[in-house]
Amino acid sequence: MSSRNIILLELNGEGEAKGETRVSSTCFRDSKNLSSRSERIFPFYAMGKSKPDAPSLMSLSASDSASDPIWDTIRAEAKSETEKEPILSSFLYASILSHNCLEEALGFVLANRLQDPTLLAAQLMDIFENIMMNDRGIQQSIRLDLQAFRDRDPACASYSWALLYLKGYHSLQSYRVAHALWNQGRKVLALALQSRISEVFSVDIHPAAKIGEGILLDHATGLVIGETAVVASWFGISVTLGGTGKEVGDRHPKIGQGALIGAGATILGNIIVGEGAMIAAGSLVLKNVPSHSMAVGNPAKIIGYLDEEDPSLTMKHDATKGYFEKLAISPTDRKSNDTFFFLRIMNEHTDFFVLKK
Repeated sequence: MSSRNIILLELNGEGEAKGETRVSSTCFRDSKNLSSRSERIFPFYAMGKSKPDAPSLMSLSASDSASDPIWDTIRAEAKSETEKEPILSSFLYASILSHNCLEEALGFVLANRLQDPTLLAAQLMDIFENIMMNDRGIQQSIRLDLQAFRDRDPACASYSWALLYLKGYHSLQSYRVAHALWNQGRKVLALALQSRISEVFSVDIHPAAKIGEGILLDHATGLVIGETAVVASWFGISVTLGGTGKEVGDRHPKIGQGALIGAGATILGNIIVGEGAMIAAGSLVLKNVPSHSMAVGNPAKIIGYLDEEDPSLTMKHDATKGYFEKLAISPTDRKSNDTFFFLRIMNEHTDFFVLKK
């Protein structure tokens, strides 16, 4: 398969279409151009590992025979996997190749993961497809989330892997359906779905929580997001966003766009983590974290500021020893008595050391 970028529509300097790739889809409905930042950061391209250099990327409307390159790529991946592993041919046909669009395939996958003796797969498929086929916001989000998993998770080698096997993606899209049900006033059904999501995926996201798009739930096991939590777009997370247990009403954290929060971090209370902030793995955050700052420890303290606009896009939890030493001895940060302390931060692959005398 070619490794070239496949985009919906690329415009040249004169605004004329070039390099257009169309893939028939009867399900992808988006009649508005994507003018938001999500289009610039996560363009719909299929196989490339870097963003295409295009002045503008536009979504084609249904009236323009809207293409869906991500779905087309998923089908191509499934066909390739069928040839490599014939024993999976029935599974891949039932999950992907028998469907007309991503919404149908995703509904089938989720329904079969979440079914139980009293909530049948056929019933769940009807619920999922009815929501996804009629909600353009969800149609965009499920694709931007797929793009986030494919681009930012080194363990995700293809779109079809995320669709079929990654419970972080499954739990996030199941939440999106539960959230839509909650907003429709079908709160009992939304809570029943939340309970099942928690049981199957070990991920507890309240259906009233507000989560943006382009989200990567890395591993996801043990993830908790409370009722009044707000998570902006382009966010990488494997944490707890909870209340302090002492408050009612709006009591959960608000996470800014592009923030990166390390594994096992806990953020409690109605506090704000600013845009582009980074929280180190295992930190306990109880106070507001300024935009583009780095918070570390238990309880977390601000140790410096970042140059990266959106650290969640690179998913770089690590930094050099020299970087932290520089932060530690910065005249603006150190105390007048020049007393320093030693802090070790363990992350998934890297030890961080801040040396303080």
